[in-house]
Amino acid sequence: MPRAPSCRSGRLLALVIACTAAAPAASLAQAGEVNVYTYREAKLVAPLFEAFTKETGIKVNTISASAGLEQRIATEGQNSPADVLLTVDIGRLKEAVDLGIAQPLKSDVLDKAVPAQYRDPGGLWYAVSARARVIYASRQRVTESEITYEELADPKWKGRICIRSGQNIYNNALFAAYVAHHGDQKAEAWLAGLKANLAQKPSGGDREVARDIAAGKCDIGLGNTYYWALMNEREPDKKPWAEATKVILPTFQGHGTHMNISGVVLAKHAPNKTNAVTLIEWLVGEKAQKIYADINFEYPIRASIPPHPTIAAYGELTADPLPVATIAANKKKAATLVDKVGFDN
Repeated sequence: MPRAPSCRSGRLLALVIACTAAAPAASLAQAGEVNVYTYREAKLVAPLFEAFTKETGIKVNTISASAGLEQRIATEGQNSPADVLLTVDIGRLKEAVDLGIAQPLKSDVLDKAVPAQYRDPGGLWYAVSARARVIYASRQRVTESEITYEELADPKWKGRICIRSGQNIYNNALFAAYVAHHGDQKAEAWLAGLKANLAQKPSGGDREVARDIAAGKCDIGLGNTYYWALMNEREPDKKPWAEATKVILPTFQGHGTHMNISGVVLAKHAPNKTNAVTLIEWLVGEKAQKIYADINFEYPIRASIPPHPTIAAYGELTADPLPVATIAANKKKAATLVDKVGFDN
C-alpha cells in the first residue's frame, strides 16, 4: 500500500492541494458555521436563521429537542459542538448557568439593545424576545377588563379558572415572581386560594385553557400572549377558541404585567465563538427583532421595534420591572410551594 505523503513537506503545489483535500471537511467549514442547540420549534426559528445566513453567509446548524439540551451540552463537555443555546423561559437559562455550560459574553451591542432587566448581570445570558403571562377570559361571561394576579385567589372566581400544571415552567416563573413581590407566606396563601378557584385539575397547555373556556368549562385562565395570537392568526382549527376569548393584561398590584423571555447562552466550549457572538448580536438587531414580532408574535426586546398589531391590540403593556434574574432566584421556592399546597392534585 503506497505511503501517504507528509503534509509537512510542502515541497510541491500538488502536495499542498492533497493536504488540503485530506483535511476534515468540518474543520474547513467551521469559519462559516455556527451550531445552535434550541428548544424553539423549527418553524419559529427558521425565518430567523435563513435571514441571518443570507445577510452574513454563516450557515446555522441546529439541534432541536423538547428537553435535556443543557444536560447534553454538559455531558459533551469540551468536545461539545454547541456554540449557542437558544431557549425559552428563565428557568432553562438558569439551569444552563447552574450546570456550568455558559461563558460570559461582553458586548456593547447587547448591553445597548437588551434592557438590564432582561439580561444576566454577569453576561451569562441575554433575552432576545419577551412574552407576557396574561389572562384568557370568556367574551360572554367575563365583563372585567382589568384583573390583578392577586385577584385570582379571590373567592369570586371559585370554580371559574382553568390552568395548566403549576410546575409548568411558565406558571413556575409567574409564581416565582409572586414570591419575589410578596414573600413565601403570602405566596403560599395565594396559591392555595388560586387552587380553590380552579374549575378542574390543572392539565393541558395554554391552548387548551382557551379551548376549555370556549367550551364553557371555565371562565378565565392563564396563557402566554403569543399562543392566543397563533390560534387567532395561524391555526384555523383553533381560531374558534380565540374568538370565544379575550386577552386581559393582568398586573401585580403596584407593579406591572409579569414578563418571561426567550434567551441565548454562549456555550462554554463554543468551537465557533466568533460566529456565535455574531449570531447573538444579530438576534437583537432590528431585522431579527422585527421577525420575532411579526412571525413569532413575541414582544421585541429592542424598544424601537413595535409589537405585532394583534399583540398591540391587547392593550398598552406596562411590564413588571422585576429583573428576570430575581424571578430565576425564586423558582425553587415557587416549585416547593406548588407541591406544599397540592396545586396539581
